[in-house]
Amino acid sequence: MSSSNICLNNSSLKFSYNNLNPNRLFNTDTQKVFFRTTRTITCHSVDVKSPNVGISAVNELGKKSKEVIEDEGRYLVGTYARAPVVLEKGEGCKVYDVEGKEYLDLCAGIAVNALGHGDSDWLKAVVDQAAILTHVSNVFHSVPQVELAKRLVTSSFADRVFFSNSGTEANEAAIKFSRKYQKHTSTNGKVPATEFIAFSNCFHGRTLGALALTSKVQYRTPFEPVMPGVTFLEYGNAEAAVELIRQGKIAAVFVEPIQGEGGIYSATKEFLQSLRSACDDAGALLVFDEVQCGLGRTGFLWAHEAYGVFPDIMTLAKPLAGGLPIGAVLVTERVASAINYGDHGSTFAGNPLVCSAALAVLEKISKPAFLSAVAEKGLYFKELLKQKLGGNHHVKEIRGFGLIIGIDLDMPASPVVDACRNSGLLVLTAGKGNIVRIVPPLIITEQEIEQAVDILSQTLSVLDKNNPK
Repeated sequence: MSSSNICLNNSSLKFSYNNLNPNRLFNTDTQKVFFRTTRTITCHSVDVKSPNVGISAVNELGKKSKEVIEDEGRYLVGTYARAPVVLEKGEGCKVYDVEGKEYLDLCAGIAVNALGHGDSDWLKAVVDQAAILTHVSNVFHSVPQVELAKRLVTSSFADRVFFSNSGTEANEAAIKFSRKYQKHTSTNGKVPATEFIAFSNCFHGRTLGALALTSKVQYRTPFEPVMPGVTFLEYGNAEAAVELIRQGKIAAVFVEPIQGEGGIYSATKEFLQSLRSACDDAGALLVFDEVQCGLGRTGFLWAHEAYGVFPDIMTLAKPLAGGLPIGAVLVTERVASAINYGDHGSTFAGNPLVCSAALAVLEKISKPAFLSAVAEKGLYFKELLKQKLGGNHHVKEIRGFGLIIGIDLDMPASPVVDACRNSGLLVLTAGKGNIVRIVPPLIITEQEIEQAVDILSQTLSVLDKNNPK
């Protein structure tokens, strides 16, 4: 990265020239971004953090990867600090970049590709449906949508389903349904409950309603004011939650049975049961966000089944259509009875193509043998991690449930993530950036688990290089 001094408005400013985006200059003194226009340079006074990917990392890439990354810097809105990898194809639990390098994928598109890449049954469902009917909107009925809703209802606590296109949209719908339910059930002039409870380390999405329920302040602050009326409590603090619910102002409690983005924290049965009882007593709704932890990832079809506690509303998304965009809100008849025509909707949601893909995914994942295998592989993965990583002084805890696993470190995890990637293993971070998050395709083999653990154990040494004692 080269630097230069530019005089602007009688001030001398020092810039770093970013060859990822020749129209973007970075002021190394003020930490502000300037954009080159045809005649001048204009300042956008926003605080920014240095990107995770350095220019040296990009310069080490092959020509094709470098070209794609440079074009991304020119043409896409800069909302993602992407890893310097340009993926081109995948098969099973492996993905390949444009230069042909192979990676073992423990990201699975952020817990999306439950059946891995290129599953033959999923592919057949998509191709066959695409040849018949792709999209009709929700003005008309379609068979795959009804069949998928039927399958979701028969395999869950729910009586009805609403389809959306993503997890955040599913949570937006759940917010609206909760508010509408409270208005629908308030009688004798009673003011309906409109407030919400969410918990520390939670993540429910990035649209304004879902964002209001997401605990990370840095996600919400740039877009305030967000939806008011949300109280954040400590995850697992049943006493505080029960006390607030009993006040009668809470429309719904949103909780992840297992927090993914927040750091792979699992609820206890006692905590969820306390929420269930308090909501029943006060007339509040209990919403389980299973966007990341649901649909087989824990070894149960639904994560809450492990606790024997059932919600009024459950939101789903990530793995449901095996990589195609879908979200779903599962509700009881009691909640559904409050929703009328026109209360909510979506043009694309639940179209025949995506629902056919989801039916193929659900058919495989819901089989008892498949779920049992996920549970066994999850136990094996955790045990192997504890054997090979547990003695490292940087590893505070290895936790998780099924194939959603977190390695809690005493320092930022990004050096490990980068070293793993260089060694052909893709993993994620979570929490405050100190968690290595492992959410592989549910079809991962024991041999691939062993390969992953070997790479992880070898790469932990980078933490000592980054933080010498």
